[in-house]
Amino acid sequence: METRIGERLSGLTAAASAYDPDGWVDFYGDGVVEELERRVAEELGMEAAAFFPTGTMAQQIALRCWAGRTGNPVVAVHPLAHLEVHERDAYLTVSGLRAVRPTSEPRLPTAEEIRDLDEPFGTLALELPLRDAGFVLPAWDELVAVVEAAREREAVVHVDGARLWECTPHFGRGLPEIAALADSVYVSFYKSLDGISGAALAGPETLVAEAKAWRHRYGGQLFQQWPAALAALAGLERELPRLPSYVAHARIVAEALRTAFTAAGVGWFRVHPEVPHTHQFQVWLPYPAAALDEAGVRLAEETRTTLFRRWQEPGPPGLAMTEVTVASPALDWTADDVTAAVDAFLVRVREITAGDG
Repeated sequence: METRIGERLSGLTAAASAYDPDGWVDFYGDGVVEELERRVAEELGMEAAAFFPTGTMAQQIALRCWAGRTGNPVVAVHPLAHLEVHERDAYLTVSGLRAVRPTSEPRLPTAEEIRDLDEPFGTLALELPLRDAGFVLPAWDELVAVVEAAREREAVVHVDGARLWECTPHFGRGLPEIAALADSVYVSFYKSLDGISGAALAGPETLVAEAKAWRHRYGGQLFQQWPAALAALAGLERELPRLPSYVAHARIVAEALRTAFTAAGVGWFRVHPEVPHTHQFQVWLPYPAAALDEAGVRLAEETRTTLFRRWQEPGPPGLAMTEVTVASPALDWTADDVTAAVDAFLVRVREITAGDG
């Protein structure tokens, strides 16, 4: 959600008041940054955590450290994982690691697929949830079995948990129990917690100490990071307890969208997953992305209502997808509100596509 500078500054002032407004700003990672690291380790039930300016840096350093410790530079990773799609192959080109693919299906790998990999690997990297497959998660028993299969292969398990915070309702487990399956976990502070930026890598104390050394080498030892740390602490206090309610409401919104598209006679559409696993999911519609973007702008200008954000065409031309995130601004929306907004949106879509024709 876009935020104006003044709104963000007001939020930081409130966060500072809740933390310790008389405390000193951090100096190369002490003070409020150390407090954030302690809090993250506590929330995840891990021995220690290190703050990173970006998740990309945290991920590639984690995998580099594990490769050195296992003696195996091969990472088992899904081709739709963030590591592959959104990090410009950092762990391959910067750290000299190599990937193997347990599966290309739009889901997490199964235990059988892990056991059947035809070459050794040092680390299994699991993205929970798998964003580009639709923010999907396996069942708890399936996840446990996958981890056990990796252990049988004498591999460590690293979890890309940028959005791990909102996985607890689906698994029916707390964060420490989920994180305990892994040897290391990366979490983000801005994707679910409304932070400014930043991430953390959590795991054993010895791994975190090594990761901090590499963080310095990679240029991640910033002079001051107190705004990001304060915003992250505020997110842990404010947003983390609310995430289960966002997940529950996402299921109401997803069902209302399906009902509205059906009633409006949309020829083909998909809400994926049908029952969202987290508070985020995909919506697919049979129109060009440009037309859907324009319809969204018109709807916002004319009604002050924003239903969807940007659309893209990752598949065949004329078939567009967007990601829906249900957070606090959407909690007041009833199913009827969603239906009315969809109807208004589709009126504008059809006006635009008819004009193009």
